[in-house]
Amino acid sequence: MTMAKSLAAEPAGLGRVMSPSGTDYSRALAVRERRFATALLAPAFLALMATTTFPLLYLIWTSVHRMDLAMPFADGFVGFDNYRELLQDSRFWASLAVSLIYTGTTVVLQVVIGLALALLVMGMKRGQGLFRIIAILPVVLSPAVVGMVWRTFMLAPEFGIVDYFAIMAGLGSQNWLGDPTLALVSVVVIHTWQWTPFAFMVLLASLAALPDDIYEAARIDRASAWQRFKRITLPLLRPAIVMVIIMRTMVALTAFAAIFTVTGGGPGTATEILNLYAYRKSFTELSIGYGSALAVALLIVTVLISAVLFAVRRAR
Repeated sequence: MTMAKSLAAEPAGLGRVMSPSGTDYSRALAVRERRFATALLAPAFLALMATTTFPLLYLIWTSVHRMDLAMPFADGFVGFDNYRELLQDSRFWASLAVSLIYTGTTVVLQVVIGLALALLVMGMKRGQGLFRIIAILPVVLSPAVVGMVWRTFMLAPEFGIVDYFAIMAGLGSQNWLGDPTLALVSVVVIHTWQWTPFAFMVLLASLAALPDDIYEAARIDRASAWQRFKRITLPLLRPAIVMVIIMRTMVALTAFAAIFTVTGGGPGTATEILNLYAYRKSFTELSIGYGSALAVALLIVTVLISAVLFAVRRAR
């Protein structure tokens, strides 16, 4: 009887010895899942490295070399000479100032106009869907196409739509792209017109997600529309507004196509932002090394401004 029980119990014990425990099985499953996830991620990661990291490292390497296609015999390693020359370059400081003015103005206008449009649409009882479709159209257009349309149909002297309304208003015909001040105003308006819908859609979605009971309580407490906007809407929209500012700032600092198409940086250097100056130095004046240093300087400015904005967002 005892021998029979031991023989009956032996297969179960042997099974426990041969089969892995629950912990070992979970660990092996986790390892297989990590390997599978790595296999899925690897192609995208390698493509990202090839298209972003390697060009960035090559840009930094080029910026510490003299690479002048007009005088290739003088090429070679120069260390930080390009950066020292950059700091003494008045054109660099002028283009940086234009970039900061262009970025600050366009971002503020996009947030203010986008928020105003979002509040307007939220108050509409009909036609919200049609308004959203019309508002989003400028974003889907190529900046180069937008620049050509504005240069040809909107800002052409005497024949452009903007100039027509200026004449009707008694202001007379204006050389919108030939006057330095008007040219800068024009490129700011173009960028604002194209990218305000982005801020509008983000802020509209954030407004739609706000709880109605807070506003109902504020109405019961007889809070005015301005008080509700100042004390409820703005604080609740603050995360969305900050993210819009950060994203639009990074894009505006690296803007190129629309300005290049409309003014080419002119007249003179009135609309020459830092990105455009780096392009001209590299591919027009053929000074690849110095142009790379300008591009690295733009990258540093963009990273610093973004870091400050993220720090403000975390601090508040």
